[in-house]
Amino acid sequence: MREKDGLWAVLLWLNILAVRKQSVAEILNEHWQAYGRDYYSRYDFEAVPTEKAAQFVDTLKSKLNDLKGAPIGNTFIEGAMNFSYKDPVDGSESLSQGCVINFENGARAVTRLSGTGTEGATIRLYLEQYADNLSDVKRDVQQVLQPIVEAFYQLTDFNQITGRNAPDVIT
Repeated sequence: MREKDGLWAVLLWLNILAVRKQSVAEILNEHWQAYGRDYYSRYDFEAVPTEKAAQFVDTLKSKLNDLKGAPIGNTFIEGAMNFSYKDPVDGSESLSQGCVINFENGARAVTRLSGTGTEGATIRLYLEQYADNLSDVKRDVQQVLQPIVEAFYQLTDFNQITGRNAPDVIT
């Protein structure tokens, strides 16, 4: 896990390992056998020209309302939305935090602009796919998520708009 959250994740895992006295692999396999596995990855497209990043976001937002029910690959789009967040403590609202595309097979793609880049814009793409079939829990993450990546590129015209064919960083 990258950035500041990574430190907290490491501390949490050290605590879990100290209490459980098992390896990470043993703990994960036990968990996956009981609950299934959520495959997850983040793609970072760094230093995208600002005007291209804005065009991508505007184009995607304009499509969101028409995506529900659309066939993509061997699934359908369950829904799509422009995500906003309302803080339950102070009531403040953060608008346009990213675009979420949910697929009927349980997969999800979330994309947003990040303000942490030093040049141009950074576009982040978060990918998820849940697997409850016990034979699927040990598959390669990128292999499992590849159909979602392909669907995202197809739905959003990402490559054509940004000129990017691959992320700079995959986490």
